[in-house]
Amino acid sequence: MSELTHFNQAGEAHMVDVGDKQHSHRLAIAEGRIYMQAETLTLIDTGQHKKGDVLGIARVAGIMAAKRTADLIPLCHPLALTKVGLDLTLERGQPAVYCQAQVETRGQTGVEMEALMAVEIALLTVYDMCKAVDRGMTLSGIRLQKKTGGKSGEWVRAAAG
Repeated sequence: MSELTHFNQAGEAHMVDVGDKQHSHRLAIAEGRIYMQAETLTLIDTGQHKKGDVLGIARVAGIMAAKRTADLIPLCHPLALTKVGLDLTLERGQPAVYCQAQVETRGQTGVEMEALMAVEIALLTVYDMCKAVDRGMTLSGIRLQKKTGGKSGEWVRAAAG
């Protein structure tokens, strides 16, 4: 396992110096789900939710969150993102909403935190919009699936099995 990079030799938190790192194309993909009652999923699916387009608003919230990650995670670098894509899919058999975020930049540090933040905030937005009808919703499985770029290259989560 590598050293924790957000601590200096005295054990104090610091922002990692990325000034000497090479610019490269960076990509991160994250995923997660929010489980809910079947009736809640039906409200989202049929557009009968009183607050409007739940998935559309959650998508925009996730994109906004990716762009603001450095404002909320103290040691993250502010990044110029080149792409934030968010897919929200209804899973009737669960019942759940599945979210996958893909974030890209060309820079000196990765976008894993931005992808994870996009998923988390998109799913929290679904919760916020639907909590009046289903307070028992559960966010689950929020995790990085893949990252590419930089000195460490590509990392892909091993398939479950």
